[in-house]
Amino acid sequence: MKKILALVLVLMMVVAMGSCLAEAKDVKDLKLGFILGSREHAFYLKIEEGINAAAADMGFTAVVDESDLQGAIATERIETMVVDGMDAISLACNEPAACTNAIEAADAQGVPMFTFDCTSSETDVIKCFVGTDNYQGGVVGGEATIAWLDKLGMKDGATVGIIGYPEPQSCIDRENGWMEVMNAKKDEYNLNIVNIGNYKGDAGTAEGLMQDALTSYPEMAVIFTVGDPACIGALAAIKAAGASTKMIGFDANPEAHEAILDPVDGEIWVGDVAQDPYQIGYKIAEEMVKYLTEGTVDEQTILIAPYLVDASNAVKPE
Repeated sequence: MKKILALVLVLMMVVAMGSCLAEAKDVKDLKLGFILGSREHAFYLKIEEGINAAAADMGFTAVVDESDLQGAIATERIETMVVDGMDAISLACNEPAACTNAIEAADAQGVPMFTFDCTSSETDVIKCFVGTDNYQGGVVGGEATIAWLDKLGMKDGATVGIIGYPEPQSCIDRENGWMEVMNAKKDEYNLNIVNIGNYKGDAGTAEGLMQDALTSYPEMAVIFTVGDPACIGALAAIKAAGASTKMIGFDANPEAHEAILDPVDGEIWVGDVAQDPYQIGYKIAEEMVKYLTEGTVDEQTILIAPYLVDASNAVKPE
């Protein structure tokens, strides 16, 4: 009886393996869906370039859309892509709480789900996440903040601030990394650390927050922002106020390089933490193809190291 049961189990496994092989597709037959955060951000446009380059190199069909940084729209995009027959879907999960149900529903329907740039800690169905080591990026920004206090000779009692965006996990990680450095240096430098507020991914909101911050703290020495759109708004407010505040951003989009090299704006926007969005886009596409053709990924979490851009290595946009 045991031998018969074992034989039945072996036959079931063989049938299952044969079924999987029968369903396997060539890379050129794969249709992969990608949901960017927003095409208004140069960062996501570079991710899209990487995705399209991977599609051209590997031969799959890439269907790319955007969520406008809204979880409800991301949900709609996921549902549409499932109906349209995507073999796998990846997204920048900017509002995890609002789209986790859609992610899990797609997975339950046999569509593997991946994330890039921002992921969700609210589900365990994500096959792979590719993004920047955002926490380390915050640390890089924090170290640059302290370095500027040293350059300015402000080692006792300086006011520093952060403009955050506490919805995407990526921005939460950036803020936490920056705060780690500030807290480590707080007593040594007698720092006054100000949370300037949530700019919600909008430059206009950041400008208003910075105006209010400079009214309350006109002596603000250095600020760190978790995204370049915040820098654009904060720069306008700092210039309008005639303040001497220095600013370090995150993303190193073309406008950041241009501002850092500008003789006027570069006196304010002094540094930016750089990512490699092209590589993020290319790599997530590679991992999706690998999972669909081999049943595995290189790692569940793949983090790409950030670095600081300043006047010494900024590149003038073409």
